[in-house]
Amino acid sequence: MASSIPRPPQLRCPRTPFGTRATKFTSPGSYRPGIPAAVLALSVTLAGCVGTAAGVRPADAARPAAGGAGAASVAASAAPGTTQAWPSQTAADPRASAGPGAAGTSAPARLPGLGPRTLAEIPADARQAVLVTGRGKNSSASQVVLYRRTGAGWEPGATWPAHNALKGWTDDHHAGDLRSPIGVFTLTDAGGLLADPGTKLPYDQGPAFTIGGTGFEGEPLAGSFDYVVAINYNRKPGTSPLDWTRPLGANKGGGIWLHVDHGGPTQGCVSLTQKHMKELLLALEPAQHPVIVMGDAESLER
Repeated sequence: MASSIPRPPQLRCPRTPFGTRATKFTSPGSYRPGIPAAVLALSVTLAGCVGTAAGVRPADAARPAAGGAGAASVAASAAPGTTQAWPSQTAADPRASAGPGAAGTSAPARLPGLGPRTLAEIPADARQAVLVTGRGKNSSASQVVLYRRTGAGWEPGATWPAHNALKGWTDDHHAGDLRSPIGVFTLTDAGGLLADPGTKLPYDQGPAFTIGGTGFEGEPLAGSFDYVVAINYNRKPGTSPLDWTRPLGANKGGGIWLHVDHGGPTQGCVSLTQKHMKELLLALEPAQHPVIVMGDAESLER
């Protein structure tokens, strides 16, 4: 990318994403957006983090990484995604809640490519992990592997190509720095412009996820928020991805999501194709306490 990027016009956003009423959690699996109708047309006020050369709020995202973790180097071209995230699993499957371990199997006892600092950040009860490995500290290309913790260890599922922020990764993200945060974050809430595809995560659906404009490489942003999963960096878990609460303060950013890829770098999020986002939504289970482990390969190895 060229070193100088036209600065998008600065857009002032309200403390809550849509004015006077914040999106409200109603019951498991659903949200009730309290959004003034007049604001729905202002799609550019979304707190999402797609890369843009138009009037979209710069993506906020990244807490000082609680630990760096590294995955093995990402190949120049990521492997294509599979048709499903994991083999079918029933509630009776004893591996679903078993700890890591069992020798004599192909599943690694620990997530591969992660150093001790990063591994220490993964909660003991996490049984699903979305491992995002950036190609380099300053690269916007990354690879995503979905893991499930079984009695035999961490079983890898699908491998998907992805984008991250335009300028790569950071341990100390601030709003507008165009870098994705390094760290381990929980995944609890989802939503999108399209109807719930059947995820077990609470899902907020509605026109508030509309976005327009173009990205850093001139690509259209429309559809980027068809499906999203909120990454719990500087946000309140258990709320819609649209919730504007920023526990670490506005300067530390927010609105960091997994969302649909638009063919170019983001402002802080991680993006996957629409097909792979749908697969991810169908695979994630709140009872398995899913997390995302994200960063460039070298940082993840710390």
